[in-house]
Amino acid sequence: MNSRERVLAALNHQEPDRVPVDFSGHRSSGIAAIAYARLREHLGLPKKTIRVYDPVQQLAIIDDDILDRFGVDTIELGRAFALDDRDWADWTLPDATPCQMPAWALPERETDRWVIRSQSGRVLAIMPDGALYFEQAYYPYLEHEDLDDIPGAMNECMWCAVASPPGPLAAGPEGLKRLKAGAQKLRASTDKAIIGLFGGNTLEMGQFFWRNDGFLMLLAEDPDKIHRFFDNLMQVHLQNLERFLGAVGEYIDIVLFGDDLGSQGGPQISPDMYREFFKPCHKVMWARAKELANVKVMLHCCGGVRELLPDLIDAGLDAINPVQISCRGMNAAGLKRDFGQDLTFWGGGCDTQHVLPLATPDEVRRHVREQVGALKTGGGFVFQQVHNVLANVPPENIQAMFEAVGV
Repeated sequence: MNSRERVLAALNHQEPDRVPVDFSGHRSSGIAAIAYARLREHLGLPKKTIRVYDPVQQLAIIDDDILDRFGVDTIELGRAFALDDRDWADWTLPDATPCQMPAWALPERETDRWVIRSQSGRVLAIMPDGALYFEQAYYPYLEHEDLDDIPGAMNECMWCAVASPPGPLAAGPEGLKRLKAGAQKLRASTDKAIIGLFGGNTLEMGQFFWRNDGFLMLLAEDPDKIHRFFDNLMQVHLQNLERFLGAVGEYIDIVLFGDDLGSQGGPQISPDMYREFFKPCHKVMWARAKELANVKVMLHCCGGVRELLPDLIDAGLDAINPVQISCRGMNAAGLKRDFGQDLTFWGGGCDTQHVLPLATPDEVRRHVREQVGALKTGGGFVFQQVHNVLANVPPENIQAMFEAVGV
């Protein structure tokens, strides 16, 4: 099998020739730029300019020599864009490693911190000295709540306004033409499964606008307002989905939505609350995506969400990542037993909370073999470590993790 066939077989619950591997196929399966520079040095690979694909999370673009070395089967659609040196600007990582940032999202220095501003000049994201990634600094609906101007709030929100490639290249009618041309070129150049990042966040969008505590309180105290918010949000999401898949749908294999519905101790919301507010949105968006393109629908959803899985499956979900196995209810063998016939587990391959950063290489290998053994039978599994490899992870452990996948 080639990479695309391997991934699609797994998504169709057919056992492929080997376990398919995702590394940097989306913005929650990548690696911090600091760790990436150390990994290249550890592997004895030539020095290359480190490019930070995701400014907020400080994630690196992974070069082809690493993708080939670890047998990676996926690629993110954004790899087709920001290929010109003019798209990048020099910067320095918190550990003093030289790198490049997307020119349109270049941080600015302020006294004892770095900041990223919106087009209006507002500080959206901050990275204080000593930190390793940016955090949200402004919540638009805490200052001025306008449910009829969702796009305006998005422009003043870190997670929406600070764009990774293709970034502003995809804006406007001409941008859609460039988006389509780039997607077509990427499709012709690779046999990897292509993931198109869409977003379509619901719970998270409320948290981006009102802050986590504010939005969770509103869900309980003012459901009518939240229903109005979602009615307006869905109009925006569906319009954007139609534009996005109208341009790239025929060139991608998976469309990725996002909503962190879980926490360390279980879901952030009850199943009843999910069914009232969120499931209708997911069901409409995921059905529309499948009408617009021959794609599988994947949801990035952190935390313990076992109680929500039956409804997510019923809403039309094909795959879930990152399968956060350190959370309550997220034991890999139990998930596979109870939901593996309906859902592909894209992740859960290596715990990034305790094992990958803190264990020995041999302990990492044993852990990975156990996780792969629990999840691979009958397909329905794509290997991914649980979320991004962070800056403090030893390169020996990263190497051990990937080498253990096929053993």
